Amino acid sequence: MAENCNHDCANCGTTCSSDTRPKDLHEAPNELSDIRHVIAVVSGKGGVGKSLVTGLLAVAMSRKGQRTGIMDADITGPSIPKMFGVKGEVRGSKAGAYPVTTAGGIDVMSMNLLLEHETDPVVWRGPILSGVVKQFWQDIIWQDEDYLFIDMPPGTGDVPLTVFQSIQVDGIVVVTSPQELVSMIVAKIVKMAELMKVPVLGLVENMSYFECPNCGEKHEIFGHSHIQEIADQYHLPVLGRIPMVPQLASECDAGQIETFEGHWLDEAAEKLIKTMEEKDQHKD
Repeated sequence: MAENCNHDCANCGTTCSSDTRPKDLHEAPNELSDIRHVIAVVSGKGGVGKSLVTGLLAVAMSRKGQRTGIMDADITGPSIPKMFGVKGEVRGSKAGAYPVTTAGGIDVMSMNLLLEHETDPVVWRGPILSGVVKQFWQDIIWQDEDYLFIDMPPGTGDVPLTVFQSIQVDGIVVVTSPQELVSMIVAKIVKMAELMKVPVLGLVENMSYFECPNCGEKHEIFGHSHIQEIADQYHLPVLGRIPMVPQLASECDAGQIETFEGHWLDEAAEKLIKTMEEKDQHKD
């Protein structure tokens, strides 16, 4: 503490150990990267299809003419390369490494692109996982990305905390399923977003229903949807509801998610583009 300190840190021209001003921990991306917007796709629990929603959002955004990338931050459970049909082809230089580009032009970086065998497990502790996520941000050259989606691991642990503290995220999309207990899970994510000062852009419900291919009747396999109630409770928009479609699962298994004709998140992509454009206008 400086001599004669009046504890008015905001108007003090020196730096000392007693500085109470909040620290900005955000890291700059690679100096060759050009990223306009970063959107994290999160869930409070596993098994709700967060990676699927990330993939479908990226495809929908790409189809609208937006240059799109996906950073797979789910280091121990990476599935993005599989559903896009890309394998380890990461190339680099002294300046950094480049993501792998899919057949449809989406840039992807994932731990599975760096493993000798895609089935090799990643058995690492939290600090190492967080360090890899930072490397995906700082060492990967994301060129000309209108939207970079971050596929987050489930929950509110080390890696999500690292992402929100280290990366300037423009907003998050929360993935849910129809069960009533989801309201509690969503509450945790919304509260974490408030703590991290990251806006929640909306909710996407996966596995909403199954539509009979013969009669067209919709069956709510996991019970009646509560997403609108949750959205109203937290004053959030519902960005989309994705049904259970066996063909979609097959296309993802075959690495063909980009060729699947599903339009459940087209409106979500339009809303995200509009929201980010309005945000850019406020910056100006």
